[in-house]
Amino acid sequence: MKGRVVLLDELEDGRRAAALMVDGRLNDLLIDPRDEAGPGIGTILRGVCDRPLKGQGGMILRLPDGRSGFLKQGKGLAPGQPLLVQVTGLGLDGKATPVTTRLLFKSRFAIVTPDAPGFNIARGIRDEQERERLLELAHEGMDGAPEGFGLILRSAAEEAHEDEIAEDIAEMRALAEAVCADLAGDPEWLVDAPDAHLAAWRDWSNPAPDEVSDAPGCFDDHGVHEAIDAAIEETVPLSGGASMVIEPTSALVAVDVNTGADSSLAAGLKANIAAARDLPRQLRLRGLGGQITLDVAPMPKKDRRVFEDALRRAFRIDGAEVVLAGWTPLGMYEVQRKRDRLPLTQLL
Repeated sequence: MKGRVVLLDELEDGRRAAALMVDGRLNDLLIDPRDEAGPGIGTILRGVCDRPLKGQGGMILRLPDGRSGFLKQGKGLAPGQPLLVQVTGLGLDGKATPVTTRLLFKSRFAIVTPDAPGFNIARGIRDEQERERLLELAHEGMDGAPEGFGLILRSAAEEAHEDEIAEDIAEMRALAEAVCADLAGDPEWLVDAPDAHLAAWRDWSNPAPDEVSDAPGCFDDHGVHEAIDAAIEETVPLSGGASMVIEPTSALVAVDVNTGADSSLAAGLKANIAAARDLPRQLRLRGLGGQITLDVAPMPKKDRRVFEDALRRAFRIDGAEVVLAGWTPLGMYEVQRKRDRLPLTQLL
């Protein structure tokens, strides 16, 4: 089926899951983690400073349920001091959960930012009249808000009805004000991370989907389970008979690009460009991040720039936080990608 289709369903164990299909291909996948996985990214909680990390400038925090958090900027903080923090990363392999004191109260149209004053409109909205309309709604919605509160209106707000935007701003503002007033006390969960269905509603609305289905079994109807099975396989078929093999290790994610049966002079470049275009989607579906090392197919050095441009465009469209580190002396290409979700194999 052509177009953008959002599917909201459940796995066999009852956990919520959401799939974004674009032109019949699985483009993104969200699955609620199991309870023991720890706080999800976006969780807001009250932590208590435990001990500073000398030489690093950070602070270890006591979190609810006996967990620990790591705050990178701990200057001026003292042990025993309560803090409102938000989870920004995953505490994998027994490591402390990364947190920040810069809270974001995020919904479909609006993001309320305590301690970050000012009103901002998403850069993707370029029509000046629309920007002025949204800026007026921002001022109206935040009139009388506590000092230091700011607001960001997201791309999905473009041409949305003013009542919907106003309601979104009011809900996020009320939540932010309530949480920010709840500083004193022991470690406590305050705002849970969004589940798969809420995150899909919040983050897949721009551009607007052509169809949304929450009918039980909609994953089966659209072939989502088969696409998930393919996302677990190490080998990814590419155009022209090429392929790439994606293998996570404890230190990095290795990606090996192969030309297949094509023996032409341009086979290496064609395979590498095909891999570059699909790599962001594959990493997103598989929940892989950290250091990504690409063993590209053989190609002349003069073609490296073409490959780099294709990779850069693909990650720009994807929107993931990445650093394109460049070539190694042995001809590998390295990418650093933020770990923003649990690995798919661990979720399943």
